[in-house]
Amino acid sequence: MSKSQILSIFTSAVYTAFKISAPVLLVSIAAGLIVSVFQSVTQIHEQSLTFVPKIIAVAVVFLTLGTWMVSVCVEFFSGIFTAIASL
Repeated sequence: MSKSQILSIFTSAVYTAFKISAPVLLVSIAAGLIVSVFQSVTQIHEQSLTFVPKIIAVAVVFLTLGTWMVSVCVEFFSGIFTAIASL
């Protein structure tokens, strides 16, 4: 394997990781921001109030986008296995 092939595989792996994690992270950040604004307005500072909505939001993202995430992973790994087989 040449350095360019290794760099291409690494770049593809990082891009795939970002592509899979982006929806979860964005929804988690948005939920945290909404809860933070709510806490600032109402002056309720309960720890579980920040944790539970984020968990629910992330679970909803996994339920709605889970099949897409798995298909992206399968596509990436099939490409890796094809590259290994061609060596």
